[in-house]
Amino acid sequence: MKKKNRYGFSTKAIHAGQQPDPATGAVMTPVYLTSTYVQESIGKHKGYEYSRVSNPTRTALEENIAALENGTYGAAFASGMAAIDAIMYLLRPGDHVIMSHNVYGGTYRAAKLVYENYGLSYTFVDTTNLENAEKAITKTTRMLFIETPTNPTMEITDLEAAVKLAEKKKITTVVDNTFATPYLQRPLDMGIDIVVHSATKYLNGHSDMLGGLIVTNDPKVDESIRFTQKAIGGILSPFDAWLCLRGTKTLAVRMDRHNANAQVVAEFLAGHKAVGKVYYPGLPDHPQHELAKKQMRGFGGMIAFDVGSFRQANKILKKVRVCSLAESLGGVETLISHPATMTHASVPKKEREASGVTDGLVRISVGIEDADDIIADLKNALS
Repeated sequence: MKKKNRYGFSTKAIHAGQQPDPATGAVMTPVYLTSTYVQESIGKHKGYEYSRVSNPTRTALEENIAALENGTYGAAFASGMAAIDAIMYLLRPGDHVIMSHNVYGGTYRAAKLVYENYGLSYTFVDTTNLENAEKAITKTTRMLFIETPTNPTMEITDLEAAVKLAEKKKITTVVDNTFATPYLQRPLDMGIDIVVHSATKYLNGHSDMLGGLIVTNDPKVDESIRFTQKAIGGILSPFDAWLCLRGTKTLAVRMDRHNANAQVVAEFLAGHKAVGKVYYPGLPDHPQHELAKKQMRGFGGMIAFDVGSFRQANKILKKVRVCSLAESLGGVETLISHPATMTHASVPKKEREASGVTDGLVRISVGIEDADDIIADLKNALS
C-alpha cells in the first residue's frame, strides 16, 4: 500500500509517480520500450519481470492517477473499455449490475452484446433519482455502475447518496469519472469503491493516444484488477503511458480553460433561437445544477444541445470550421459530434430517445481555443 500524497492537485499532477531517472537524472520519466528484464538470479529481479505484468513507465502513470484521485491503487489499460472489461471480471455468471441509463454507448454495447452472453445481467435506470436504482436491486445485484456527468446529456448523480444505498445493500460502486476528471470530482473521497476513466479524453488531453485507468482503495479489488492485467493482457503501452503522463501535468490548467469556455458557449447556445434544450450543468436551469455545484468544483467542458431534427443537426455539422466533426472528446481542440449516429449508435432508438439522445442532439467537447472563435463558428453554423 502506498502512502497517499499530501500535496496539492497540480503538484501531484506534475510529480506523483515520477522521480528523476536514476541512471541519467532525466526529469521526464523514460519510455521503457522493453518486453522483458534481466534477472540477477532465479527469483531475484529489480521489481520487473515481463512488461505484460508491469513496466516502469506504466507504473509511473498508475501511481500518478492514484494520487490524483486520492486513491491507493492505480491500474492502466489499453483503452477505457479495456478498463471497464477488467472491472466486469470482478463479477461472476448470474450477477446483476445496475447502470446509469445514459452511459457511454460503448459501455452499453459491451454490457448488452458481450457480457450478457456470459451470464451477467444489466438494468439501466435513471440514477439521478436513486429510488430507481433501489427498486431495481435484486438478490443477485452486485454492482452499481454510475456515469456522472453522463454522456451526452450531462445528468448528475448524487454520489454520497449512492454510496449510502450501496452500503446498505452491500453492493460495489463504480463511477466513470471521464467527463469530470479528478480535478473536478473525486468519487473515492465520497466513498465510491472504484473509479474508471477513459484516459484517451481529458487526462491525456491531446487526442493522440488511447488508454483506460482504474483507481481503488480496496486491496482485494486491486489484486483482481492486477490479475486481469497479467492474465488477459489488455495493458497500456509504455509510449501511451508516457503520453498520458505528459497530459496529466497540465490537467488543472486545461480544465480551468475548458470550464470557462464551456460556460460561455453554453450561455450562447441557451440564448440562440435555433437551439432547443441545452444540457450543461453550469446553467441554472439544469435539473442538477445545485448538486453539481456541491459535488464538483467546476462544470466541465462537455455540452449537448438539441436542434430538433437530424436534418438540422447535419446542416450544422457540415458548416462548422473551428469545431471538428469527430468522435471522442477532451482534447485541446473543440470536437463536435452527433451521438445518435456516432457514440450511441449501438443503443436501440427507443431507449436512446427515452434518455434524451434524439436525432437532433449535437454534442460538443469545448476546447481551449479562444472562446469568441468557437462561438463565432457555432453562430455561423446555426444561421
